[in-house]
Amino acid sequence: MKQKTNSMRLLEARKIAYEAHEFSPEIRSAEDAAQVLHVPAHQVYKTLVVIRERGRPLLVMVPGDKSLDLKLLAKQVGEKKLRMATHREAEALTGLEVGGISALSLLNKGFEMYADEEITALSKVYISAGCRGINLSLHPQDLLQVTRARLVKLTETQEE
Repeated sequence: MKQKTNSMRLLEARKIAYEAHEFSPEIRSAEDAAQVLHVPAHQVYKTLVVIRERGRPLLVMVPGDKSLDLKLLAKQVGEKKLRMATHREAEALTGLEVGGISALSLLNKGFEMYADEEITALSKVYISAGCRGINLSLHPQDLLQVTRARLVKLTETQEE
């Protein structure tokens, strides 16, 4: 591993087991990361920045093969209207590049964090390490414990 990220240092300080996986920093989507990591896309969680009408933005972790349902999230968090941050807004709010935004890197930055409830069915989850080109795999319960993310239904099942 060429570099150690703050997310890795945090997990090590808390004695939480993880594995780091490097790939090209040109890869920015969770689905593309899943492909190079040879894991199903639903195991690679993307961290999205969601803007409220008032108050601090939310960080939302959803499976890489699903889309966030903003209406469903708004209902779950008691907001009338939410919108996705633009890439520029997400980078300005988090200080991280899109494709490298990680809830683990933003623990003490005042964000409310949410994770799609499907995460509890996984034995291992892959998330960004806080920079493009490195994902960390760890037990979902460890991720939830460290981030204090609230479990909510964030995606609708697609009918085929």
